[in-house]
Amino acid sequence: MKINIPLSVPGKYKKIYEKNFLEATHKTGNLFLFAGDQKIEHLNEDFSTKLNLGNSQPEHLFKIAEKSNIGVFAAHLGLISRYGEKYKKIPYLVKLNGKTNLVKTQDPLSLALWTVEDTIEFKKQSGLKILGVGYTLYLGSEYENEMMVEAAQIIKKAHQNGLIAVLWIYPRGKNVKEEKSLEILSGAAGVGLCLGADFVKLNYPFDDKESDAKKFQEVIIAGGNTGIICSGGEKIKGEKILKMIKNQNDIAGARGCAIGRNLHQNDLKTAINLANKIKDIISK
Repeated sequence: MKINIPLSVPGKYKKIYEKNFLEATHKTGNLFLFAGDQKIEHLNEDFSTKLNLGNSQPEHLFKIAEKSNIGVFAAHLGLISRYGEKYKKIPYLVKLNGKTNLVKTQDPLSLALWTVEDTIEFKKQSGLKILGVGYTLYLGSEYENEMMVEAAQIIKKAHQNGLIAVLWIYPRGKNVKEEKSLEILSGAAGVGLCLGADFVKLNYPFDDKESDAKKFQEVIIAGGNTGIICSGGEKIKGEKILKMIKNQNDIAGARGCAIGRNLHQNDLKTAINLANKIKDIISK
């Protein structure tokens, strides 16, 4: 497939960017992102032994990523460094910022814990298959400017080194009246485009109704040629999440999906089976 290589990618890195993009998207332009950044974001609430035995073990995430047809496994650099020696074949996307859910502020702030330079150094040192970086931006927070500056520079530096860049954009704060309104989500998609992101991960405001998916086209259009992928959110039944992803991609026009709890809050066999069904939906 012919891909749109951003002009922020220098000539000598265009082939590297193209290779990373094609591998991450299985040569379709659609990204299946397996989110594994909740160990910081949600602490242990997503991984309690009350859920299932496998999910309480951090390595469960890596086993799913290794044995299923995901596009990238997004996790913090430190977690990847602890298990990466055993899981060298996984395609990784390094999540650069993070915050816990302990600090209950109305206007969230999440600054980078690592840099793109750290990621490049780690990639060379480890030999791991690192295809890109990710960053969460809380749009509407009184601290949004600090995060937007970081996001812009991270995307620029990622592209300068041939890496893809994915933004998690969540409208939050006292200035945001309805964080899942189509108007706000469309604005978030446009911000991701203007910052130069290859993909933007947004919350999907609907359930699995086909009629609602048509309304989400407004958000997709606002994102231009930046790919919009939808977050899976809290765990729901397997068939329902598959229908939702199909509607998001086939009807709304999303370019993939980002799934975390709906995969890892299953036993290994169930998670792998579900992941491969998701891959079939978005990689047509």
